[in-house]
Amino acid sequence: MHVLTVLDHPDPNSFSAAAAERFMAGARAAGHTTELADLNAEGFDPRWTLADIRGEATGETPPDVARERDRIDRADAICLVFPLFWWGMPAMTKGWVDRVWSWGWAYDQLDDPEGSLQRPRSGVLLVPAGGRSDEIKDAGYQTALETSCTQGTFGYFGFAPRRLELLCGSTGSEARRLALLERCFEIGRTLERPQIRQSD
Repeated sequence: MHVLTVLDHPDPNSFSAAAAERFMAGARAAGHTTELADLNAEGFDPRWTLADIRGEATGETPPDVARERDRIDRADAICLVFPLFWWGMPAMTKGWVDRVWSWGWAYDQLDDPEGSLQRPRSGVLLVPAGGRSDEIKDAGYQTALETSCTQGTFGYFGFAPRRLELLCGSTGSEARRLALLERCFEIGRTLERPQIRQSD
């Protein structure tokens, strides 16, 4: 498989960047090819503007969006790596979703969250979080993220299978961080192939 990893963190020495690299190393160890889209380093513009709206109406896709779609077209699996911000995606990731996965290209209906216009791809979200896993689960945040991301947004992307991996305690001890990075490697190494959706 060809695996696209989309990284959102402005610091190349961040834990998120390390998580992305270990995930890709695991994917390569399994014989997959990898590609990195480093949104901050590449200067992706996350702002949804009038140019995007007009592009959707005329079919004239903005060049930066077209580049991202070309990457997606090549990919059999996609991994998004971003730190947990306000219990959701930071602005760069959200803008990438808003601009790239637009109506008419990614999906054209809202009544079927599995009704993507895209071919099936494996999807993984690696989300570093400073909090402890028990705190996040007990407060209901993990359930909310699962509902919003894996049951909602990424169904329209055609991700099947798809999984959310909260990397809890990523600001903790060195031993904890190393264990989480090893987990990222294993997730990449054991990445599942896309599942073809059965016709109703």
